[in-house]
Amino acid sequence: MKKVAIIGGGIAGMTAGVLLQKAGIQTEIFEKNSVPGGQCTGWKREGYYIDNCIHWLTGTREGSGLHELWKEIGALGDSVEVYEKEMFFSSRLNGQELTFWRDKERTRRELLALSPEDEKEINKLIDYVEMAETMTVPVEKPFDAMSPLEFMKLGMSMKDMGKVMKEYGNKDLKELARRFRHPLIQSAILDYMPDGYQAYTFLVSYGTVTSGNGDIPRGGSLAMAMRIANRYQEAGGILHTNAEVEKILLKDKQAEGLLLKNGEKVESDYVICACDTAYTFGRLLPKEYMPRSLKRQYTEREKYPVNSGFQIAYGVEGVFPQLTGTRVFPCEKIKVGNRTIQRMSIQSYDYEPGFAPKGNMILQSNFCQLEEDYQYWKSLYSQKSTYKEKKREIAQQAMERLTVEYPFLKGRIRILDVWTPMTYTRYCNSYKGAYMSFVTSKGAKSITTPGTIKGLDHVLIASQWLMGPGGLPTAAAMGKFAAWRIIRGR
Repeated sequence: MKKVAIIGGGIAGMTAGVLLQKAGIQTEIFEKNSVPGGQCTGWKREGYYIDNCIHWLTGTREGSGLHELWKEIGALGDSVEVYEKEMFFSSRLNGQELTFWRDKERTRRELLALSPEDEKEINKLIDYVEMAETMTVPVEKPFDAMSPLEFMKLGMSMKDMGKVMKEYGNKDLKELARRFRHPLIQSAILDYMPDGYQAYTFLVSYGTVTSGNGDIPRGGSLAMAMRIANRYQEAGGILHTNAEVEKILLKDKQAEGLLLKNGEKVESDYVICACDTAYTFGRLLPKEYMPRSLKRQYTEREKYPVNSGFQIAYGVEGVFPQLTGTRVFPCEKIKVGNRTIQRMSIQSYDYEPGFAPKGNMILQSNFCQLEEDYQYWKSLYSQKSTYKEKKREIAQQAMERLTVEYPFLKGRIRILDVWTPMTYTRYCNSYKGAYMSFVTSKGAKSITTPGTIKGLDHVLIASQWLMGPGGLPTAAAMGKFAAWRIIRGR
């Protein structure tokens, strides 16, 4: 019987594990942390639960291959209630507010009432959001294993996305914003996504919510990860936590197992690297084995940047419906990393009463951090006391700005926790603290990397870094693709 060792107990690794176990192939997962899930996680502070990952889960709508995959691995199912997002996000500027609702026609009316002079561009935007709703994450088989007919069928299944790409595919968010005259609409388009993203990503993200394909599983990120872990173990898989891998053992350019950090050797017929690819190639395997397409993205930093975040969780005494959802507003200048911020966001988790003690709520702020900010935090981290003090100082300033925007929070809000890009590097070995994959900037070629390694046999990659924009759907897809190759001997 084949035996597969999987490095990393995140969504990619556990997806591969569940599918291989169901196919009768014995697997063991080796996870460096005390709980599985990778970045799909959360933690408790002072009686509150802080959710790290899911703002929406692509694939909650029935009928897609991704939805079926989520059900197969236990992430979704008949017993899993799903919270339907009422809104994408809301933005404020100069005393006015604009919300991108789940109901896109409601959004259209709100936009037209706000700025009649932008009628043409408003109607075009909403019409193209509807076209972007056809976008799906293909999970049937690896792209390099598809036949021309299968590619044709895939293209036909989301043919309207071709129109979206033709209109918005070579424009960035700033160019999209400049199509509108009203300053609030311009600001809102730039509020939700980090610098560098192309315009179509905004339409696809919003279309995921409007189509009902981007809702939130009840219980949050860690609960979803634990459901998948339970499904894996019920299928006979062995999950090792606190089991960091030192390197992959090779013989005649073929995997023969793993060496754990504690010195233990694990024999296996296959190895799946379901972890950060910068860590895989440089720590687990020599750098020269990195696929050329992946190396290109790591090399061309301006074309394929990455982003992270400086994040704060707040506990609030009381429940305030006016804070529901994600809201962005202007604020007094605040320096976070190397960036000077003049707009900040707040997200409420009031849809999950269990996330906070009764009669209370939890809020979170996320300040986008770019690669140069990561270097700031990395340097600061070498001086632990200074690092902690800087986190506390910025969090305090952010909380003060929050109470200026929402005066009713004064005396009712406190800081629960603060985390930085370095937190993701420490916890998940994340490249430059990123929690998504590479951003394909304007003019750059979109790249998908196969999960095989030229020159090595029986070693596969299953990681969100293989296909933009990364995230949970990509991780699950790549986990399935790695399992597909082993099951079919390809």
